Amino acid sequence: MKRRWMSSAQIIPIGFLLLIAVGTGLLSLPFATASGQCAPFLTALFTSTTSVCVTGLVVVDTYAYWSLFGKAVILLLIQIGGLGIVAVSASLLMLLRKSITIRGRAMLRDSFDLDSLHGVLPFLRKVILVVLLIEGFGAVLYAFAFVPRFGFLRGIWYAVFHSVSAFCNAGLDLIGPESFIPFRNSAYILIVTMMLIVSGGLGYIVWFDSFSTAKESIRRRFGIRWFFRHLGEHTKLVLFVTAILIVSGASVTLLLERNNPGTLGAMPWGEKILNATFQSVTYRTAGFASIPQGALTDGSVLFGCIWMFIGGSPMGTAGGIKTVTLAVLLLSALTYVHGRTDTVVFRRRIDPGLVRKAAAILFFSLFLSLLSAVLLIAVDGLPLPDAIYEVFSATGTVGLSRGLTPQLSVFGRILIILCMYLGRIGPISLALFFHTDLSGGKNIRFAQGRYYVG
Repeated sequence: MKRRWMSSAQIIPIGFLLLIAVGTGLLSLPFATASGQCAPFLTALFTSTTSVCVTGLVVVDTYAYWSLFGKAVILLLIQIGGLGIVAVSASLLMLLRKSITIRGRAMLRDSFDLDSLHGVLPFLRKVILVVLLIEGFGAVLYAFAFVPRFGFLRGIWYAVFHSVSAFCNAGLDLIGPESFIPFRNSAYILIVTMMLIVSGGLGYIVWFDSFSTAKESIRRRFGIRWFFRHLGEHTKLVLFVTAILIVSGASVTLLLERNNPGTLGAMPWGEKILNATFQSVTYRTAGFASIPQGALTDGSVLFGCIWMFIGGSPMGTAGGIKTVTLAVLLLSALTYVHGRTDTVVFRRRIDPGLVRKAAAILFFSLFLSLLSAVLLIAVDGLPLPDAIYEVFSATGTVGLSRGLTPQLSVFGRILIILCMYLGRIGPISLALFFHTDLSGGKNIRFAQGRYYVG
């Protein structure tokens, strides 16, 4: 009898579920809480899910409710969830000098969405090295601000925790119930945080392409124009779209909130621009807040949902449908409007299969978000702005909330847990599914039907 193996599209979601279950068990232990009492099962499950799925929504204050052991568990779950189950498992095997099978390498290829098995292990080594370097650098930068404020040991712990949380786009913090609002006038802390968030959200391919191109540019003493001209088309597209989203997001936030006394209204113009930029960056799956989210205008709530839905870039730590997915769909629409056959960007044609994949990701992600919002409003009777903000934050693995999360009913908490889980593995599973070789009828061509759209 032929042995049937599970595909990567099945193993990766199951791996996340197992990690959530382990995290729930650890956080249910009595010494995981500051009070020494066992956390309720749903609280432990919610916290484990938000950590593994690098979301940041919480039903209890992380800084006060959990003990040092509980916070260490949360940090470990964030790191594993940000890197991915398969990547961490393979890294441990390499650390123990164990061989990785062809099937294990295939799962690594699928988890990173690479084209082939060739070079997958060196790619993983580079990912781990760069992650540790960036997180370590971020921790050092944070330490200059946190050590004088909190003392040496606590300051170092805070620096490490927030560096990992920011780079993994988790949004979990140890500062207090107001997140980063106490630092709204600290340009240093907010800029360091934005640097880590954007670094994690760009994606591994962008890092390696940028580093190798910059190294070659420096070695040959070429200028900045040569550097940008020789970047890969994916890197150019990610950097271009990311820059547009950050600048436009900051501009819209500044426009909508500049006179709002609950957010930016009372700040001098320098702080307004700084915090509007931070809000634009954190919208896209980071979850830290420097201004009260509950005081945002309805226009900012709707705009924020769109930015949370878009998220970061492929093969990074951010969530959402991804920047390239948005770009591919917009470029495809413009191609149709202009009556062209091929969708082209940076003198490179986009594969029509990639356009179909992007459309599928957009449809299923939007359907999940809207359906969840309707259910949350229907069962918990919540105001529309609060409900859609909570749901889009969960499905986009963002972590921003208008103070709604701790007040959710049991059904509401379970629904948000499902949204966080599906938001973390949904786009990944869809991408792997469309790479799966489906048997039966693959090469059959049916007669063309007459349908009408628009």
